[in-house]
Amino acid sequence: MDGAGSLTRSLLRSLRPQADLKAAAIGAVVLLREWVQDKHAEARAAAKDKAKAKAVVEREPPPRVVALVERYLPRRVGLSMTVLLLIGSCGFGIVKGGHLQDFITAVSDARNALANSAGFRITSVVINGRKQLTQDEILAIGGVSGRSSLLFLDADAVRDKLKANPWIADATVLKLYPGQLMIELTERKAFALWQEAGRLSVIADDGAVLEPYVSRRFLTLPLVVGTGAETQARDFLALLARYPQGHSITKAAIFVGERRWNLRLKDGLDIRLPEQDVGNALAMLSKLDKEDRLFSRDIVAVDMRLPDRLVVQLSEDAAKAREEQFKDKKKKKAGDSA
Repeated sequence: MDGAGSLTRSLLRSLRPQADLKAAAIGAVVLLREWVQDKHAEARAAAKDKAKAKAVVEREPPPRVVALVERYLPRRVGLSMTVLLLIGSCGFGIVKGGHLQDFITAVSDARNALANSAGFRITSVVINGRKQLTQDEILAIGGVSGRSSLLFLDADAVRDKLKANPWIADATVLKLYPGQLMIELTERKAFALWQEAGRLSVIADDGAVLEPYVSRRFLTLPLVVGTGAETQARDFLALLARYPQGHSITKAAIFVGERRWNLRLKDGLDIRLPEQDVGNALAMLSKLDKEDRLFSRDIVAVDMRLPDRLVVQLSEDAAKAREEQFKDKKKKKAGDSA
């Protein structure tokens, strides 16, 4: 027993240093790995802290800039910016919602109401030079209403609105405080009726379209027809008026190809005038009517476009009668020769 136990103890003593050495080596490896991991973690944490510190430094303005802003920036600027932001938001909402004109009207009405209550209400209106337009029409065109006050009335704006109307050639607007408005007008005159593309309009002598033809009071005006006739009518009708014989029986003057005129007489006779020497052609027409009663003959057209001749187109009845007349003459000649 003792021999066996001694042998066992001697064997254990001989094996223990080897086991202890192995365990120590394993422990050292574990400790080294944990130390390396700890160093890596510390390095990552330091890098994160450094990045955060750099970002904070970049975001924060330098102390000198802060001092300059605090020194020169007006007080209560934050409140002012807030008020401006609210006003801008309200303005954007008004414009975006299509209520801008309503808002302007409401502000103008409120302003005029204050001025009227202070004694600047328009109490009398004097309009001189009015012939075609009524007083209410003139005030409506100028934008003057019962709510308008003389204090805030823009005389230049009223004048521009009045001159934009085709009937008004010129206007003068005077404000006589405390409550009188005076308007001087120069109206255009209705000169002729102009027909183009089936539309009939009343025009002035400068060709300005005054209004569509709807009133019978313009029925006696001369009629001109065709593109460009409205601007050329004044000179041509003045020339035609020199020859009363043709002027009095003319129903319409037709501008052809924007180059020359035709006359349509009241009995339907067409007279085709030349492009040049129109005055001489009209003088010849008057002479032929005086001497040969040209306008009373059974004809449908007179063509004066050729410089060396005048071509007359007979009506169907006149042409047949003339043909029969020639036949009778031929028969008589044949009988006489037999």
